[in-house]
Amino acid sequence: MKKLIAAALMLGALIAVTGCKKTDKKAGGDAVEALKARGTFVLGLDDSFPPLGFRSEDNEIVGYDIDLAKEVAKRLGVDFRAQPIDWDAKEMELETGKIDCIWNGFTITDDRRKALSFTEAYLNNDQVLVVREDSGITSLAGMTGKIVGIQSGSSAQEAVDDNAAFASSISKIIMFKDNITALNDLDIGGLDGVVMDSVVANYSIAQTKKPFRVINESLANEGYGIGFRKNEPELRDAVWAILKEMQADGTVTAISQKWFGRDISTIK
Repeated sequence: MKKLIAAALMLGALIAVTGCKKTDKKAGGDAVEALKARGTFVLGLDDSFPPLGFRSEDNEIVGYDIDLAKEVAKRLGVDFRAQPIDWDAKEMELETGKIDCIWNGFTITDDRRKALSFTEAYLNNDQVLVVREDSGITSLAGMTGKIVGIQSGSSAQEAVDDNAAFASSISKIIMFKDNITALNDLDIGGLDGVVMDSVVANYSIAQTKKPFRVINESLANEGYGIGFRKNEPELRDAVWAILKEMQADGTVTAISQKWFGRDISTIK
């Protein structure tokens, strides 16, 4: 009897696993219809990344990426939800189905392309060094023996690692949950510089009026893309097609003007 029960359990498990595989494959092939059936497009983001996605004074998640994504969801015929995530675990959040995409100044890299299904770049960005105005630092070389802050899980770490001369010259790297916290530590003297996205750096300095400046040397040039599950290229393509429509009809330009004062989109 025990052998029969064990055999039955093994057969049931095999059927369950096979069924899951078939379901996963189907979900990938019908990702757009599956999204429409769920009724909500869920965007995963770091909600401390102005002006792409961040909390307003009313604690509402706003930003350039948010405005773009809301319009995409509207044209897909679904609701929209911005879901803050741990940026260190962003890929896991996507793979477990908690979010439909990672869309928040998400840098396209070769390693990420292997794991995710990326759109083309919709914005260009540079990894730059931010210092205090009174620091006397005017170049990357001026950071010799100094302390640098970086957002954990960001492409800033890769930019530093890829610049051997800069990486070997600094004395210490401190990791932070987000760029805003790193900039606050820079402000009080806990750091000598922060390596971060130029898009965020320039916006934050303009808004906060803090005594920072961006060093006019780029550590890396990169493009922002939208990351989807590897087996859902159909959803990626549907979103990208809508963004191209939005660029053509002036919607992207209007949103870019709102947040940057000019059209900096790279969508064609």
